[in-house]
Amino acid sequence: MAKFAVTPGFSEGGTMFKPEQLVLLGSIIGDGSQVELTTFKQLYVEVQEDRMEEVKEKLQGIGLEIYPAGFVTKSLITCNFCRGAEDAGLHVAEELNKAIAGMETPSPLKIGYAGCALGTSEPLLKDIGIVKMKDAFDIYIGGDAKSLKPSFATLFLSNVSADKLISIVQGLVRYFQIHGKGKEKFSKFINRISLESLREAVSAA
Repeated sequence: MAKFAVTPGFSEGGTMFKPEQLVLLGSIIGDGSQVELTTFKQLYVEVQEDRMEEVKEKLQGIGLEIYPAGFVTKSLITCNFCRGAEDAGLHVAEELNKAIAGMETPSPLKIGYAGCALGTSEPLLKDIGIVKMKDAFDIYIGGDAKSLKPSFATLFLSNVSADKLISIVQGLVRYFQIHGKGKEKFSKFINRISLESLREAVSAA
């Protein structure tokens, strides 16, 4: 069996599957396949390996986005852009998602995006969290919700312009790719490397 991730993408209103997409998804993958609901707004679809490419193509044909499963950067986990597409930075979120989703990492990496300080996508509980603050962005790192002792992310950089945001986040992911240990959680990686070292590495990139 082969597994991959499926999302509807996101738009003003958030990440939402249309009912007809879910109906067609079931008919396309067929009997014997499995669908798993994840905590990062993706569906994991498991099908026979010899059908994977055919199924992917058909799902993309109904407007769904396909990403790898496993130890990769997950597709961007966003808010519902309730302040409107422009004010909440929908275009920036779309470009960021294209730039980072599916990058191989030592452990699965969740990146959250919030279009305002309300933070309804819970960016401070993600490995990397981006919060739009008027015309700039704050970047937080090291959130960890999956334990009996959850921890909030720490402010990494503030007042980051839109044109620098993607390169900084990519720099964080690449540094984790190179220096992270196998199956090491991002929060533990940060504690081992230190915030100062990460800031230096990203600013030098």
